[in-house]
Amino acid sequence: MLTVALIYPFIKQDTRLALKQRWSRQLLTVLGISLKIGAGDTPNNALAAHPVGLLVANHISFLDIFVINAWAPAAFVAKDDMRHWPLLGWLSGRTDTIFMQRGSRRAAHAARDHLVGQLRAGQLIAVFPEGTTSDGHTVQPFHSALFQSAIDAAVPVMPLALRYVDAQTRQPSHVADFVGDMALVSCLWSIAASAGLVAQLEPLPALAPDGLDRRHLAAHAHHAVAHRLMHMKSLRESVKRSIPA
Repeated sequence: MLTVALIYPFIKQDTRLALKQRWSRQLLTVLGISLKIGAGDTPNNALAAHPVGLLVANHISFLDIFVINAWAPAAFVAKDDMRHWPLLGWLSGRTDTIFMQRGSRRAAHAARDHLVGQLRAGQLIAVFPEGTTSDGHTVQPFHSALFQSAIDAAVPVMPLALRYVDAQTRQPSHVADFVGDMALVSCLWSIAASAGLVAQLEPLPALAPDGLDRRHLAAHAHHAVAHRLMHMKSLRESVKRSIPA
C-alpha cells in the first residue's frame, strides 16, 4: 500500500507492470495457488512475451485478475462499483484500472476513447466481457461494446480460457467462485481454507479485428473460450472413465 501510494505514480510503466506482476504472483503463493499456463499436464507458469492488444477471458472470481496479472500484467476494465470495495478498490484505482460507469452513455464513450488511446499506445488491456462472474460450468454471452475499442485501435483480441482445479484431485474446484451475493471476505476465506488450487490459464489464438464488426468479434472470442473449456471438460471425463475402479 505504501509503494502504491508513494512510489507507483512516479515510476516508469515497465517498472509498474513488473511490480504488479510480482505482487500478483506473491498473492497466489500466499494463498497456496499454483499457476499453470497452457494445455497439457506439464506444470508451466512461464511469463507472457509482452503481448499487446485486448485480453478477454471468462470470469469466475475476483482472483482472476491476479491470475492474469501474474502471467501478463495488464490494465483491467472494471465496473465502477468495484472502486468502493475495501482495500481492493483503493488498490485497483491506483494501479491502472479503468472503471466503467453504468447507465451513462457519455461515460461509456469517454471510457471507450480512453481504451482506444491506451491500446494504440501499446498498453495491454484486459476485460471480462461476460459482465459478471459464473461458476465456470458455462461461459455466458460476451457483451460486444468493449470489442469496438480493439477494432478502432486496430489491435488483436486475445481470448483466454480460465479454470480452477483442486491441487490434490485435479478435478474442477469451486472454492474460488465469487457468484451471487457472496461477500468478498467469504470468498477469500474459502480460497485460503482450501487444500490448494491450480489456476489454469490457457492463451488461445489471437483474433484479428480486420473485416469484423464488434458483435462478430465478440462471438468468435466467446466460441474460442467456451469451446476450449468444453474440450477440457470432455477430456477430464474421458480420462476419469479410463481409470479402473
